[in-house]
Amino acid sequence: MDDAPLTRAQGEVAELLSDLIRIDTTNTGDTATGKGERAAAEWVAGKLDEVGIGSQVFESERGRASVVARIPGTDPSRPPLLVHGHLDVVPADPAEWSVHPFSGEERDGYVWGRGAVDMKDMDAMTLALVRDWARTGVRPERDIVLAYLADEEAGGTLGARWIVDEHPDLFADCTEAISEVGGFSITVRDDLRLYLVQTAEKGLAWMRLTASGRPGHGSFVHDDNAVTRLCEAVARIGSTRLPTVLTPPMRAFLDAVSDAYGVDIDPDEPEQALARLGSISRMIGAALRNTANPTMLDAGYKTNVIPGTASATVDGRFLHGQADEFERQLAGLIGEGIQREWIVHDQAVETTFDGPVVDAMVAALRSEDDGARPVPFTMSGGTDAKSFERLGIRCFGFSPLRLPPDLDFAALFHGIDERVPVESLQFGIRVLDRFLRTA
Repeated sequence: MDDAPLTRAQGEVAELLSDLIRIDTTNTGDTATGKGERAAAEWVAGKLDEVGIGSQVFESERGRASVVARIPGTDPSRPPLLVHGHLDVVPADPAEWSVHPFSGEERDGYVWGRGAVDMKDMDAMTLALVRDWARTGVRPERDIVLAYLADEEAGGTLGARWIVDEHPDLFADCTEAISEVGGFSITVRDDLRLYLVQTAEKGLAWMRLTASGRPGHGSFVHDDNAVTRLCEAVARIGSTRLPTVLTPPMRAFLDAVSDAYGVDIDPDEPEQALARLGSISRMIGAALRNTANPTMLDAGYKTNVIPGTASATVDGRFLHGQADEFERQLAGLIGEGIQREWIVHDQAVETTFDGPVVDAMVAALRSEDDGARPVPFTMSGGTDAKSFERLGIRCFGFSPLRLPPDLDFAALFHGIDERVPVESLQFGIRVLDRFLRTA
């Protein structure tokens, strides 16, 4: 056994993360051009097997693999807790980075690489922790179900959604789950840090808009131009800020910000106060309203030919309880003569910030940081929680990291030079150990 609890886990977590980053699991949204998920799943299964933890590898399509394992608890009467993370990452261009995005380089106290914060850091922390438990004979009070999943970055169709549909028995008895984008700190002052625990996330509404018009020669006068019609709709969507809507978790978050910073917050214009939070305000601000952002355009095949159709993709996100209102907002912006089809459409998720599992999160954070003040918030993006929520599981974002005050954490999600402090990983292991043993 190690001389002190978690010594080995804290010592190996950076190496585990580096090794996992080196497995390029780029998810382009197309199985033919994606890579590495099977290799990553087998690597995780191997690391679990090294310490006697059995697991199962599942493939939804060739190469699109996920891993599931169960850690037995001491009290079989208690329902299990699910810890899930995804193995895939978004693409990265090495020419834009200071280090190669799939090098997993450790430098200046950080582990660098694509997935370092989204979300191979949490994968590595949980893996290091359960390996430590297996070596030292620690058992949690309740069963812990581990799921390392494929395809989250493309909506989870071939990962969480597939495994929930095809193998629901693996998770059917779980009552709560934790995963990414929550539990990280925002420094208010030396003795106070807000730790944002995700209790809600916006719904996904990725869509394709297609405009039709009369094709013809580019030299003629055309009043029925598909490109023009599409661009007018895209401009309306991209330039319109939808109204502020304060959901319960965001009301609680704004109250906490108001109290922590000693400022009054105008509920109609909360962004002014959120500017105090630095770059994270972009992520928080997007959770105060429904959003729709044009992302891609496609039209024509030759400069002097007016095409008969033109299309665009739009990344839409709607708040919990706002699905119908978002549909009305979109209809008004898209206008006439344009067809809309969903690429991905998935529900918003929301739970309350209360109960024994939340109490355990709060206690675990405060055990490692006297200045911790956990608060709920809504994430502007989406996670695999959307799939597990369908099984009636309460889902939280709780990947605990105490971050340096000057780190632009929000910019690292899908960003260039993605990296995570080694000390933050070690902090996360200590918090997760207390939480998972007692939750």
